[in-house]
Amino acid sequence: MSESVCNAPNSALLIKDNMSLFVDYYQLTMGQADFNAQNDTIITANYYVRGIPQGEYLIAVGLEQIIHYILNLRFTDATLDWLAQRGDLSSDYLADLKDFCFDGTIFAVPEGTVVFPNEPIINVTGRSRDVQLFETYLLCVMNFQTLVATKAARIVEAARGRPVFDFGARRAHGRDAGILAARAAFIGGARGTSLVLAGQYFDIPYVGTMAHKFISERPTELEAFRDYATAFPNSTILLIDTYNTLQGAKNACIVAKEMETRGVRLRAVRLDSGDLLTLSKEVRRILDAEGLEYVQIVASHDLDEFRIDTLLKNGAPIDNFGVGTRLATGANFDSMTGEGGASALGGVYKLVESGGKPVGKQSLDEPSKATLPGRKQIYRFSDANGNYVRDCVTLWNEPISEGQPLLIPIIQDGELVYDFPNLHEIQTRTTTELNRLPGSHKSLREAEPYPVELHPTLRKL
Repeated sequence: MSESVCNAPNSALLIKDNMSLFVDYYQLTMGQADFNAQNDTIITANYYVRGIPQGEYLIAVGLEQIIHYILNLRFTDATLDWLAQRGDLSSDYLADLKDFCFDGTIFAVPEGTVVFPNEPIINVTGRSRDVQLFETYLLCVMNFQTLVATKAARIVEAARGRPVFDFGARRAHGRDAGILAARAAFIGGARGTSLVLAGQYFDIPYVGTMAHKFISERPTELEAFRDYATAFPNSTILLIDTYNTLQGAKNACIVAKEMETRGVRLRAVRLDSGDLLTLSKEVRRILDAEGLEYVQIVASHDLDEFRIDTLLKNGAPIDNFGVGTRLATGANFDSMTGEGGASALGGVYKLVESGGKPVGKQSLDEPSKATLPGRKQIYRFSDANGNYVRDCVTLWNEPISEGQPLLIPIIQDGELVYDFPNLHEIQTRTTTELNRLPGSHKSLREAEPYPVELHPTLRKL
């Protein structure tokens, strides 16, 4: 009897040895054609966003991962051998890729900066066939993290100072998306995440309560609550909707009183189903009747900025919000009206300068896909109180006397010149930026567009 041989499972994780293949194939075929033509033209490509799916602003996030990719991008022997076996790319071109090392220049707005449609967020300048290699990875990372960070900022705004936590890893669109969503959500204002790996990678506070499994596998809900309170006396949050939410609240009161005799306090109860408005009011009444005013109410269950806004406008006594699916996927969806579209940000990476000359795309068949030519800078203007009032986009070589330039040097001649801040510092920057953006531009519905002007010279192009 012959032994069966099983193929080992593949983790499909992106690692440094294969990250050079995180490209769309045409980036390699164009590189081959450029190599054959000896095209070493120096170009600039812009990353920018044409339109915002929800609201009138974006929080630019993802730069750190982009710069890590660009600085560490190498074509290993194994990767080049694999490409050679496909037979489409010449051995001379593959040999040239073996020596790849980006020696160009990158300017970008720092992570956590508020930006608006058609503003240059990243300028990448270098040899044409090098710059184009970054397109797929840059768009993947920037579009996703910017989308989620902006969604988080909207949710935090709707929560009116109440803490918001990311619970979205299990609904994110893949493993990388789960951890990058936790990162972006924290930058956007979330207080923490349920994903422990994000805590290790990024020093994000990680939090958790219990699952319905913990309760249903014990003889009674009360026994489950007691077991958990014994295990975590200083951080007990009880999930009370496994069977009957109001009875769960009463059982939580019993455990809270028992904890008081041991000199500790129940931190909170969590609602994860049903009519959150009605249930939160009833649960608050039950807790207060037992003198447990200090016990907070945490709510989850298909939340987003619209549901949170509606709950609080109607007096829901909810102290904390756990937001999952619609945060981690950056859902472009109004849960109250049913209106929305695809959960994606349409950022693009386009050639704007070649050989020192501005170039652009006209797209006569679809004018909305035209590009603004030229390497560009953004200047931001503030009023006497420091509030943002307007932006002006200029050509790079045409600075203006007023306003604050937003794009700063990140890489110059292949060398990193920017000291990346930690995630807490980026979150602080985001908070400051949003505080300086007038409320009329942050409304959940019918927000006013922020004024972005084109400098007259750029407009002529």
